[in-house]
Amino acid sequence: MISKNKSNSSKRWLSEHFQDQYVQAAKKYKIRSRSWFKLEEIDKSNKIFKPGMNVIDLGCSPGGWSQYAINKIGYNGKVIACDILPMKKITGVKFFQVDFYDIKKFNFILNSLSNINFHVVMSDMAPNITGNWCIDMPRIIKTCKIALKLSEYLLSKHGVFLVKSFQGEGLNEFFKEIKTLFSKIKICKPKTSRSRSREIFILATR
Repeated sequence: MISKNKSNSSKRWLSEHFQDQYVQAAKKYKIRSRSWFKLEEIDKSNKIFKPGMNVIDLGCSPGGWSQYAINKIGYNGKVIACDILPMKKITGVKFFQVDFYDIKKFNFILNSLSNINFHVVMSDMAPNITGNWCIDMPRIIKTCKIALKLSEYLLSKHGVFLVKSFQGEGLNEFFKEIKTLFSKIKICKPKTSRSRSREIFILATR
């Protein structure tokens, strides 16, 4: 049985969600998700995307980041989108439905994409959040490390790595691991990210 407190919390979240200005803007402008605005804000500050780039979007569904990226790079570039969940087709975006925790499928993706020189590897992946951070943070860091591993194999010499993480135990160690692979790293907390959220984005360049 769902507790009354949990039910009230869910109702409050839904109410806030549908009143959110970015949720409303996404609906108005036919944007896949409010995460589109987070990537837009990070891109405006850091000039990540350029026409003709090749981009891989990890944890893409429902497609907000892929939608933004293809609009920025144009059809002379490539956007490869991957998620365990299905995603409706976006013109110019090639989608793979894959579970990165499955080693065989992970290796299949690596082999399939090894001939593409990616300029940007970006990850909005996250496990289901329980609210118990002793459980959630190890899962989050594991997911981040999968994205980092993919960037090692697929990212070009001067490429950009953008990954969503959360503040908590294990983040400092993960940050140190990124430092061994990239020369410039910064933490981004877009205004479009809800203020009470632990969500952050790590932007790394070589």
